[in-house]
Amino acid sequence: MNYHSVCLHVLADSIRSVNNAEVLCLGLVSVAVFMLVMPLFKASGGVLLQMAPPNISSSALAKCWWQITSHEGVIEVSQARFWELVPGHVVGSLSLQVKKEMDDRRILEYVHNLYHELGIHDLTVQTDYA
Repeated sequence: MNYHSVCLHVLADSIRSVNNAEVLCLGLVSVAVFMLVMPLFKASGGVLLQMAPPNISSSALAKCWWQITSHEGVIEVSQARFWELVPGHVVGSLSLQVKKEMDDRRILEYVHNLYHELGIHDLTVQTDYA
C-alpha cells in the first residue's frame, strides 16, 4: 500500500512538470491520479473501518459457526468478529461457552483448525465455562 502511494506521488510530480500544456496536463493528471488512487482508498478504508474480509464469504464463516456450535462440548458461540488487519491478513475473535467437564484444549484446536482452513491464522478465542 505504501509503495503504491509513493509511485502515484512520483507519477503526479513528473507529469506536472510539463510547462507547455500545463492546463491540459493538469486535467489529465487529475483524472489519472483519481483513477489510480481509488484502489488505494478502498484498501486503506477497508482496513481503517475494519470491514469484513472480501476474500472470505459469509457463508463459509456461517458454516464454521454451525460446525463449532454442533461440537459436543460447545454450548454457545457468540461475538464472532473478523476483519483485515492489513490487506490480505485476516484476524478474528470469538467467544465460546463450553461445558465444564470438557477439555477446552481440544475444542480450541478444533476451532483454530476450522478457521485456519479459511485463511484466518490469527484467531483469539475466549472460553467461558457453564
